[in-house]
Amino acid sequence: MMLLLANLFWGLSFPTIKGLVLMHEAIVPGSSSSFITAMTVTPRFVLAALVMLVWQARKLGGLTRLELRQGIELGLFTSLGTIFQNNGLQSTSASTSAFLTQLYAILIPVWVALRQRKSPGGRVWISGLLVLAGVAILGRFDWRTLSFGRGEWMTLVCSVFYAGQILCLEQKEFAANDALRITTVMFVTEALVFSGLLTLTMPNLGAVVALCSAPAWAGLTLVLTLTCTLAAFVIMNCWQPKISAIEAGLIYCVEPIFGSLFALWLPALFSLWGGIAYANEVATWSLLAGGGLITLANLLLNMWPNKRA
Repeated sequence: MMLLLANLFWGLSFPTIKGLVLMHEAIVPGSSSSFITAMTVTPRFVLAALVMLVWQARKLGGLTRLELRQGIELGLFTSLGTIFQNNGLQSTSASTSAFLTQLYAILIPVWVALRQRKSPGGRVWISGLLVLAGVAILGRFDWRTLSFGRGEWMTLVCSVFYAGQILCLEQKEFAANDALRITTVMFVTEALVFSGLLTLTMPNLGAVVALCSAPAWAGLTLVLTLTCTLAAFVIMNCWQPKISAIEAGLIYCVEPIFGSLFALWLPALFSLWGGIAYANEVATWSLLAGGGLITLANLLLNMWPNKRA
């Protein structure tokens, strides 16, 4: 249930980031896609890192070597996955990106099967296939238009990094780590990576100031920071280790359902607030059918959980 709450926050990011991008294009016309990407992710992770550093200031003195290592690994996996996903999205459709990104639902059980030399069971494979089918329907994925070019390969690489992030939280050697301390290290790592990206892509400092001083743009960035970044990743790092990585990978595929539901009504509010043209999406059979398959997959996996020691 807590991971579903994290998915709710991440689902909010879909229309919020789209609104943020449209505002960016209106405030600083002619911006490169790399600069837009950098300004979408850098401020939220820098702010999140600052909040965690203040919140955990008294506890950071007890930071262990394993906590530092896990936090850096999580930060690098997330940063690289985000960079490859955003770059891939520039060369492929949103539906193809959504479908290929969710392949970690299959990559994780494949990795676990190879590592343990034992199949995780028919229920896991069926649930994974149901999730992929649901995401394909939800995103109106068209097999006839799929061709593996630069965008598709970069999106597959991004899915590998996201799978690594999920698996990193399951490693037994990190079981005693403090979730809030590793989250702090993770955000600091991401803030450094994305700040470097912003430095390389920004045309000038005035463009950054213009965006940060725009109330609507700053407001959406604050929403992303508090919900989709701070709340979601704190929940993920605290609660995911309580279940298996396979279960977590399938639960995270619920995220597009929440994103589709938010997109039914939030764009009009963002348009009114930011003076942009961003129309609400409409409910379609694909939302019901795709969402139904993803929900069925999670019910199939969790109604009869495997016995644990």
